Amino acid sequence: MAEVLVLVDHINGELKKLTFELLTAARELGEPSAVVVGSPGTAGKFKEQLARYGAAKVYVAESDDADKYLVTPKVDVLAKLAEQVSPAAVVAAATGEGKEVTGRLAVRLGGALLYDVVAVNSDGTTEQSIFGGAYTVKAKAAHGIPVISVRPGAVEASEAEGAAAEETVEVPATDAAKSAKITGVEPVVGGDRPELTEASIVVSGGRGVGSAEKFEVVEKLADALGAAVGASRAAVDSGYYPAQFQVGQTGKTVSPQLYVALGISGAIQHRAGMQTSKTIVAVNKDPEAPIFEIADFGVVGDLFNVAPQLTEEVAKRKG
Repeated sequence: MAEVLVLVDHINGELKKLTFELLTAARELGEPSAVVVGSPGTAGKFKEQLARYGAAKVYVAESDDADKYLVTPKVDVLAKLAEQVSPAAVVAAATGEGKEVTGRLAVRLGGALLYDVVAVNSDGTTEQSIFGGAYTVKAKAAHGIPVISVRPGAVEASEAEGAAAEETVEVPATDAAKSAKITGVEPVVGGDRPELTEASIVVSGGRGVGSAEKFEVVEKLADALGAAVGASRAAVDSGYYPAQFQVGQTGKTVSPQLYVALGISGAIQHRAGMQTSKTIVAVNKDPEAPIFEIADFGVVGDLFNVAPQLTEEVAKRKG
């Protein structure tokens, strides 16, 4: 079975759950080989988890410079491996960094870039959700090695046994004159709530919340549920909540076990970023709001009456 190179997404010594989604997607095309690019000692922490999600091999590409440059070391390592093993495909996350890595890599390899993919099929085709989720299209690489970026949250991760046999790969020396060097790192202050794309529960507020001050009603319910907080584009554009929490076509894609939409009408651009959530609960005063078309449970009512009651009930159950 042909190898499929999977770029491992990690931060601060922890694997991001979308790595498991990438390994699951890669299994459709061949035998996943996880590629860990980072500072010395990074890959050892991940071996057990990578094995649990089907990684047959773990390519360990570690050096002191790997974390000091943007994108370039990852592209260099993947390009080197692709030439050595002729993989069936290279798979990475469709995040800000992942999109740049896959774009550069496809040019370097003369391969085909399949961008922002939501499903990978065993016949080599991929599926992409376009026009805000109104259409799904299929695409297949016509030549070269397919380089695939997979949208976070689009593929449901599933476990599969893998050997995770480690193999060391030398990180090519980075040409400082042609690369962007990282001069400082400042973590985003996110408080105690889970990261939006990693959370199993998300509570989002929309234009119906009315103001930045009133967004507290969303935060209180989220905290009661141990959830992440999200916001629609309308809420972000209105200045109610920071842009880093935007869910939707031009924001982040989430696929939690539970998604609670408060005061969100459900424009197609928002739905494109959350419609794969396992259970969707919507609260809106307008019974004709499009969000109810995809909601599993809908409440027609004022969110300022409904959300506090729900918060109180959740607190009682936990108590």
